[in-house]
This record gives sequence, structure tokens and C-alpha cells, in this order.
Amino acid sequence: MMIHFIDGQFLAKDSINVSIDDRGYYFGDGVYEVVKVYDGELYTAEEHFERLSQSATKVKMTIPYSEQQLIDIAKELVKVNEIATGHIYMQVTRGVAARVHQFPTPETAPVVTAYAVHNPRPMKTIENGVRTITVDDIRWLRCDIKSLNLLGSVLAKQEAFEANCAEAILVRDGIVTEGSSTNMFGIKDGVVYTHPASNLILNGITRQVVIKLCEENGITVKEESFSPEEALEMDEFFMTSTTAEVTPVIMINGKAIGSGEPGPVTRKLQEAFARQIPVSIVGE
Repeated sequence: MMIHFIDGQFLAKDSINVSIDDRGYYFGDGVYEVVKVYDGELYTAEEHFERLSQSATKVKMTIPYSEQQLIDIAKELVKVNEIATGHIYMQVTRGVAARVHQFPTPETAPVVTAYAVHNPRPMKTIENGVRTITVDDIRWLRCDIKSLNLLGSVLAKQEAFEANCAEAILVRDGIVTEGSSTNMFGIKDGVVYTHPASNLILNGITRQVVIKLCEENGITVKEESFSPEEALEMDEFFMTSTTAEVTPVIMINGKAIGSGEPGPVTRKLQEAFARQIPVSIVGE
């Protein structure tokens, strides 16, 4: 029986009830984070929960716990659920109130929920790469906020799924922004390109790690936008996220990228990333 967290209590999943009047249910009025667990340890937890606090601030929401308390909650979920490799999902909604669009009264308490998931590293896709398609980016203009408003991403991911692809590469006004649940990187002549951090993308924690790894390993990285046509002409392409790590993209819209296999720069970054996580599970 998996143990979840809700409003200060660690409870069995089957004993948890969520109110129909929760604003997360009505409006998607909330924010969330996903933190990876390697070898029983949270990975980049401070960065994730700092971003959760930033997202909450951007939507004028107060989280009733400090960042350290959120980390402690996540650690307890890892412990009681005996998570070796997996992730923690945590979300905060504005709380339970009558269904009106404006914010509820100040005494309405935000609802914090979290749970743990066992899942292995995606070694098959890390090794072999994935196929993708491009899809119009129809999301709202505050993609820098990791909010519960994910319908645009859901529709894009479904379109990719129906095309037998792993991910949708989103395109807004002729520019590649990111994936439906990932950040995108192209490599041309040894230089790594990715859309700059702005309101049009989520500044992924793994994205930030990879940019740092590029700098540490002598790989030039430019936070510059590029078109879908330019994406097709890249020598290599890869995507990143907490759960996807550094996953090669070998095909876009049915066209092979470069040789059609994961390239040398991508492999170098994968190796550098693997060195950041516990040795005991690198080869999982």
C-alpha cells in the first residue's frame, strides 16, 4: 500500500479524499513539481522546490510550507514507500472554495498533496533515441509557470502518440519552443542550441543541468531559438526532462536527424549526466 501526503498527513492512498470544490479540480488553479529519485536519494531537490515556490508566487499563491519542509516531506515519502529509483510528484492548489473565478477569501488554505512512484530509468530510449513530430504550440503565454493547466500539452502529446511518436515538438510563430513535457536541444557543427528561458518555455531543471554540463565539458551552448526547418537540418537532436533525462531524438516528422542514430555530442552529455547520479544505478 503506497503512502501519500495530503495537508500535513501521511495516509494510505485509498483513504484520501479530494473535495470536488478544490480549485485545482475546477480551474487547474495550482502548481506542481516532479523530483527524480536515484538510489533512494532526491536529485536536484532544492532546485525543484525553489521553482515550485517561484511558480506559486507568480500565480499569487502562498505555499504553507517552507522549501526545506517540502524537501523533508518528499524524503519521508521516499523512505516510507521504499523508493529506490522513481520520482516524487507534489502539487499545491489554491484550496477548497465555492466555484467563482476570483480568488477565494484569504483564510482559504492551499491544499498540498504529494506521492511517490517507483519507475526505472528509461534506458531503452536513452540508448536508442525516439521519434517525434512537430505540433502547433497552442498553450497560454506563461509556460514558465509549472501550473496544472496542461490541456495544451495533453493534446500535443496525444497527437504524438497517435503518430506512433514519443514526443511532440511545439512550434510557435515559426520557432521551436519546447516539447509537450520536455525541453528541446539541437546540435549543429558541435554547437548546442536551445530556446532561451522566457515565458514561452519552462526552464527545466534538467535543461539547466545540461547547459551547465556543456560548459563544464567544453561544449558551446547557445540559448538561441531556431525554426522547425532548421531543426530538421541539425546534426543531432535531443530532449531533456526529469524523467527522460537526456534522450536522443533520431527522427522528426519522419525525417532522420543526422545519421538517424544518437550522435557523439549527445552521447558525451549522456555520460556527463550519468556521472551526476549515484553509481549504483547508472547501468540500471
